Amino acid sequence: MKILDESIQAMLAPGKGLLAADESFPTIGKRFKELGIASTEENRRAYRDLLFSTPGLAESISGVILFDETIHQKTAAGRPMVEAISAQGMLPGIKVDAGTEVLPAFPNEKFTLGLDGLRDRLSDYFKLGARFTKWRAVITIGNGIPTDACIDANAMTHALYAALSQEAGLVPIVEPEVLMDGDHSMERCEEVATAVLKRTFERLSEHRVVLEQMILKTGMILPGADSKGIASPSQVAEATLRCFRRSVPAAVPGIVFLSGGQKEVEATQRLNPICAVKGLPWRITFSYGRALQDPAMKAWGGKAQNVKAAQDALAHRARCNGLAVLGAYSESVENSKGA
Repeated sequence: MKILDESIQAMLAPGKGLLAADESFPTIGKRFKELGIASTEENRRAYRDLLFSTPGLAESISGVILFDETIHQKTAAGRPMVEAISAQGMLPGIKVDAGTEVLPAFPNEKFTLGLDGLRDRLSDYFKLGARFTKWRAVITIGNGIPTDACIDANAMTHALYAALSQEAGLVPIVEPEVLMDGDHSMERCEEVATAVLKRTFERLSEHRVVLEQMILKTGMILPGADSKGIASPSQVAEATLRCFRRSVPAAVPGIVFLSGGQKEVEATQRLNPICAVKGLPWRITFSYGRALQDPAMKAWGGKAQNVKAAQDALAHRARCNGLAVLGAYSESVENSKGA
């Protein structure tokens, strides 16, 4: 479909990435609670309104991933959120999975829900203005896990989701996230990520998903959060690109990184050397949530008088990451918040 190609080109515009603002009710509620903000519908609307209306955001952000509640909401001025995003020059997208549950007979592993009724929901989202979708699976590294059963179950649901999205004229973002949780080594992370990506693309191909009209969202190769391993940005880049070369078909037009619990500056520092590598078959950029939003959410604190400060914080992080996509991020850029 021509519309899929057009959406892909917009999403992967040079020097830009995606803003993931698709937190579920429990996730955004937890983050609000940490800052003393009540997780009401109005507060969630006001917060996301300030994000999407940030002046100049489209200079570094090509698209926004929304949550179901948000795609039905309006801005303070009464304009549908989707229209406000499009008017800024960004492409609206939508998270369509229904979260994760324990995989039957595998108590330490999860699979993703949301296939029931998905075809109809996708049709509705397209009519509302969405042009791409996202589906997340979570893979945990631990004693004896992940199992082949867990990897395959999530690869299969990803394939069905992606095929349905393309049928509806929506670009699917396939997100198999290997969690940072645990004390595993960087080498173990690479081993698991490679296996997960290989199986995912096997299932995508079996279900006739057009690889040229989808985007992969995944994490960088990192040591577990509880391990004592320390990896430099150059080491992360080397391991991550080695994993991609072994597991991601060249037909895939783009790969976007999740931040996955990394601190905001850390996520930008690690992105820069990966994107600085020339001659890769994929366009690589970011699709950060917390690593883009945290400074803005803290600056806002639920108070209307802090909207500008919050928007300035978001614009700065977006600009830093946009430059990292070009391999042009530096410490001086990071410190030029007032520029």
